[in-house]
Amino acid sequence: MNKIALITGASKGIGKALTEKMLNENFFVIGTSRSGKFEKIEHKNFYPLKLDLSSTESIENMHKEIFRNFKHIDFLINNAGIGPDLDTYIPEKESFNLTFDVNVTGTVFFTEPLIELINENGIILNVSSKMGSLNVCELTDSVAYRMSKSALNMYTKILTNRLKNKIRVASIHPGWVKTTIIESNLKNGRLTPKQSAENIFEFITNEFDSGTFWNSENGTELLW
Repeated sequence: MNKIALITGASKGIGKALTEKMLNENFFVIGTSRSGKFEKIEHKNFYPLKLDLSSTESIENMHKEIFRNFKHIDFLINNAGIGPDLDTYIPEKESFNLTFDVNVTGTVFFTEPLIELINENGIILNVSSKMGSLNVCELTDSVAYRMSKSALNMYTKILTNRLKNKIRVASIHPGWVKTTIIESNLKNGRLTPKQSAENIFEFITNEFDSGTFWNSENGTELLW
């Protein structure tokens, strides 16, 4: 039987590349996007769903759909995230709140009910960023984005403690990837989404210690 992965933010960038990689590796993938539309992903083992992490109603509708159609999942990959304040220096309230609505609040309350669906020895992977590391922070930009990733990392640690010996949990830095989250990434990113997805796939399909914060770009652990 195909292992089942649920990937949020699967319509573009890293999420799309990881979806395509896992489909090619014979996984069944439940993919979400805000629009519910997915260009050029046509596969018998792909199940598309519409999810807006900033909307409680959308999250609740998604839960109903998943519980109605699936008895278990093996991988929950919280990839969806936004960074409207990337490369800015002074926090702005509206974008700050939206960042936390999606990257933290939405992700947490999307994840919580799904934990009971995850098989024993399954995996929860939170796509974070080394920009959320307290230990390596030396810059002053992207206040909301950095803080949201730090909060997501704390959620990883909490889940690690709660789900010890049941489900493995990790945060991962996907690298500096050429994605549309910000225009400068397309110009300056070191990795293509496909390269990042390959690195992430290698990490989740090999043994790792629960509670790891992993830099998938260079294959090393990050400081929290």
